[in-house]
Amino acid sequence: MNIYTKTGDKGQTSLIGGRVNKDDIRVEAYGTIDELNGFVGQAIYQLDETTLKDVKEELITIQHELFDCGSDLAFAKDDHPYKVTNDMISVLEKRIDVYMSEAPAIERFILPGGTPAATTLHICRTITRRAERLVVGVQREHKINVAVLQYLNRLSDYFFAAARIANARENVQDVEYIRSAKVFKQPKK
Repeated sequence: MNIYTKTGDKGQTSLIGGRVNKDDIRVEAYGTIDELNGFVGQAIYQLDETTLKDVKEELITIQHELFDCGSDLAFAKDDHPYKVTNDMISVLEKRIDVYMSEAPAIERFILPGGTPAATTLHICRTITRRAERLVVGVQREHKINVAVLQYLNRLSDYFFAAARIANARENVQDVEYIRSAKVFKQPKK
């Protein structure tokens, strides 16, 4: 099987049901989601198998869900069933809540850093934010599955929480932004 088709040699690519220029906003959006998926794979590789097994398993699921996001954005026409659902978003919210309750209290902004896995998870967070901005642009021009936008919004929060857990479970402190005032209020006990 040849993986090259030569059909994109003139700057166009196929969506499901049509062809567009390779710089089409939809291609930019799902291409960024694909880039994100590559960094998720790197994070999986960097996570400790024992202390972060739960995160590792979730990231494998997230890789499949990112393909679902890309698929939902790759249609030239709006007459198809969507793959990304509100249930996927709910799962992320539950995991965020678990991780944020387990992580040390946070008072200041956190910089990307700590363990290699936490650093990669922060990179995933920032790429997710870029993908989200691109999907907002797609939404201005095309009908989309709004669950994709909501999923990406929640996913960036998930990566933040997962990065904090990756540091906490390895007994590595988060890197606080030293010029930050105390911006997060702690819950009263």
